[in-house]
Amino acid sequence: MYPARRVVVPLASGEVLEIGVGTGLNLALYDASRVRRVTALDPDPHMLRRARERVGVAPVPVDLVQAAAERIPCADARFDTVLVTWTLCTVENPGATLAEVRRVLRPGGRLVFIEHTRSVQPALARAQQRLTPLWRRLLGGCHLDRPAVDLVRASGLVVHDVAAVGRERWTLLPVYEGTAVKT
Repeated sequence: MYPARRVVVPLASGEVLEIGVGTGLNLALYDASRVRRVTALDPDPHMLRRARERVGVAPVPVDLVQAAAERIPCADARFDTVLVTWTLCTVENPGATLAEVRRVLRPGGRLVFIEHTRSVQPALARAQQRLTPLWRRLLGGCHLDRPAVDLVRASGLVVHDVAAVGRERWTLLPVYEGTAVKT
């Protein structure tokens, strides 16, 4: 399991929406002293079947929901935290997804994220752009060259913390973690 998950998942608190639960790798990492319940969203029924196997090891109650992130089937201002781990690269419309995140967060609620993003190194960014069409076909729609952090900044959420996870010098997948707040 990618060690960075152990850094960001425990930051979640209260009522949590996890977007792109996938196979449920984050479920065992929630802090039961901070989280009341997790609503875990994914559009892929196969992934949700695999996640269901991990619900039993989650230290908090988990509801699995099949839905696209661009149309979250939840009430406005319902969640204290939205968790996104390596998902903004694959959603069909990241702008719509982040608008939905903003809609379902309570005032003062936080988006906690870890994402790979377009490199700040021009040569690596060009390589990401060239590889993305093939990468998308092979890896479930993942865009190597999406500027995830910039998308969060443009969403209307206030970014408080962003930090590189590791060094970005020679990798095609620079990874950043951060938080953003709904004001």
